[in-house]
Parts: sequence; C-alpha cells; structure tokens
Amino acid sequence: MFHSEDTRFLEKNEALGSTDINAYTEFIGSEKVERLKNMAGALMNKEWAHVNSTFSGGGVAEMLRSVVPIAKGLGINTKWYCIEGEEEFYSITKRFHNIIQGVDQKFTLEDLFETYIKTNRDNFANMVIDEDFTIVHDPQPCASIVHGNYNSKTVWRCHIDTSDANEMIWNFLLPYINNYDGVVFSMPEFVKGGIKKPVYQITPAIDPLTTKNRQREEKEAYESLNDLFVEHEIDPERPIVLAVSRYDIHKNQKTIIKAFKQLKNSAAIKKLKPQLIIVGNSATDDPEGMEMYKEILFEIDGDTDIYPLLNIPNNNENIGALMKVARVFMHISTKEGFGLVVTEALWQGTPVIGSNVGGIVLQVIPSKTGYLVEPFDIERIVGFLKHLLTNKEEQEKMGMQGIEHVRENFLITGLVAKYIKLMRFLLGTDFPYFKI
Repeated sequence: MFHSEDTRFLEKNEALGSTDINAYTEFIGSEKVERLKNMAGALMNKEWAHVNSTFSGGGVAEMLRSVVPIAKGLGINTKWYCIEGEEEFYSITKRFHNIIQGVDQKFTLEDLFETYIKTNRDNFANMVIDEDFTIVHDPQPCASIVHGNYNSKTVWRCHIDTSDANEMIWNFLLPYINNYDGVVFSMPEFVKGGIKKPVYQITPAIDPLTTKNRQREEKEAYESLNDLFVEHEIDPERPIVLAVSRYDIHKNQKTIIKAFKQLKNSAAIKKLKPQLIIVGNSATDDPEGMEMYKEILFEIDGDTDIYPLLNIPNNNENIGALMKVARVFMHISTKEGFGLVVTEALWQGTPVIGSNVGGIVLQVIPSKTGYLVEPFDIERIVGFLKHLLTNKEEQEKMGMQGIEHVRENFLITGLVAKYIKLMRFLLGTDFPYFKI
C-alpha cells in the first residue's frame, strides 16, 4: 500500500474493476486460460502495484487499463498509481525521452536536480510502498526507488529504446536503475551497458476485449465512422491510408505525408483517389505534441486528400474502426520502443508498412504481415503503398496473416503470464525463461 498523510499520488483502481480470464478463451483457447489460472494460483492474495506518470494517453496507460483488471480477476490484489507533477516536470521528462532516443536537445544539471528529482522526492518521500511486487514504468518515476520506501520486490520497466542513450542522461539514471531488483525491456537490442541487475524481455501487448481492439465487420466499422467522416468530409468510397500515433518527432509523420503526396502523382494511383488520415492524441505527459501538430499542418500545406485529426471523439471506437476499414496502415518511426499501434492495426486485419526499427521488426514480417522500410526511404514507401493499394487479394491475405501473428505473440494474456512468472521468480517460486 501507499501510506501518507499528505500523498501527492493519484490513484486509478476502483473504477477499473476486475476481468474474468475466461473471457479470453475465444482468443487463446481454454488450455492457455487454465495454465494462466494455475500460474496465478501461487500468488493469490499477493499485492501487485504499478507506478507510472499518466492515466491516459500512450501505450503504457492503455496496457495498464487491461493488466490491472486481469490480475484482479486472477485473485492478485493489483493497484495502479500515477505520480503528480507540474507541466515543467513533464517537459523535462519528455526531453529525457527524446535525448535517450538520440535527439540532440539542451539539458542542464539544474533541470535534473530542481525538477526531476524534486518531483520524485515530493511524490515519494513520505510513502511506504509495501506491495509484494511493484513495477515502475519508464524514466518519469525511475528515481522513486531511492526517494521512496519500497518494502517490495521492485522492477523497472523501460518501454523505450535506450541502446543509443545520451551518456549524461544514462549515467544519471543508472544508479537508480541499479537499485531495482530487475529491469524489463521490450527487446535485447534496447539494453544499454552498465546495468548490474537481471534483465528480462517482455514485449507489450493488446487486449482484444477493449473497444478499440474488438474485431468488427467492415460494414459495422463504416457505420460507426459515419459522423466522423461527415464532420471531416472524408469519402468512405475512396481507399484509406491510415497513420495513428502521438504527434511526435520520432513518429516521422512528415515522411508519411511526403510519401503520400508523391504516391498521388502515380498514374496507377490517380484513379483510386486514396486519402491519408493521420490521427493523434495529446497525452498529459507530452507537452510538445501540439507544437508537432502545427508542424504537421505546415507540411500538409492545404492538401485536401490529407486529414490530420487530433483527439477525435469516441476515440477508441473510431480508431478501431479506422484500422478495420483502412487498406494500409503506416508507422514509419525513426525510433520506437515497440509500436503497439502496429499490433492494433494487424489485429484488425490491415497490413502495415513500418520502419525497420525497434519492436516494429517483431511485428511486421516482410511479405507476410506487411513491409519494412528505412525511415526516410520515400521511394520504397511509395512502392509498397502502390503495391498494396492495387493488389487487394494480397492485401487481404496479409491482413489474415497479421491477425494470427498477433494472436500467437502479442495478446495481453501473454504479457500478464510473463509478469506473473517474473513475480513468482522474484518471490522465490519460479524461473523466467525470458531472462536476457
């Protein structure tokens, strides 16, 4: 539990409720469901906590909205806590994120000590954290391991690629990281040197029961999109190319726009009249998002076939439906921790053109679930777009293969199973096969 007379923590627990694991039988089969129940049996009445920096916006919060109820349904008392910070803190940690992933930005020790450490200290100084097992997500609350009082087995879960992290930032974070009992990354390639604690690989995953990820018929998807299409004058009869992500420099939306503009000049494509829809949400811990959105508008330069949407209504339903009706999904990041949005698109049966970075390469199997490209290779992006838009049979075949790839590798039940196995190991009852 988190004990404090003057807590700055925000809590998101009761509203989430619990999820019956049997509801996933149709997706993974009864054998895997029973195996998960048996694994969780050893942890009945144990307590599990998650700590991160936002309850909404971004893949981490989205996963926790499923992980917490599933764990509760398995009999593990699970809670989710969110640190509270001023806008300056989120700006600083966003720069952390950018610098760790190779963007050259100015940074001072004053930023580190006066904002980052102060926020962690203010949130954790009076806390006693005595859940049996705690997962702290990403850099924002990483320093809590020193500034808080953890009476639990504690793991730092890094969702971003740190392999080329700026040395000053990494050396600043490393003493905190090495105070944890273990560290989890999405891929072995993301692990930078200096970590002295056990490292594990757990890939992110999606929940097929959520509004966004439920599988729907194309007719139903178009019906649910009617209001959105009318509002933005999007033509449902024309092919849709879709991109969904934060408005962020690493998401490389400008390259997608340039490639689409070039695509429209192709004689084979002109008669199809494709449309590009770019959807982004602004997260509470991402103050740079609106600035990037303005740059995207400048790049579009009034092109009426490109629709940049921000924080659309009925977000989860509409994004899931857009992924269903899109002919092609694009995710051309320059840096990527994993790219759950790729998983979501594949699950809706849409092939993906993705960059050959980060976790995208685990999801996009060339010529099977989509195509991989270099992040700025506009010619190849255009070529693959043209191929998929003019070969509907192959597009549909790839879509079916994408669904099965996700079913086998990237559903939320598999992620929960690995967390449970790691918890059992740290509590002395198991050994994780996914140790790096």
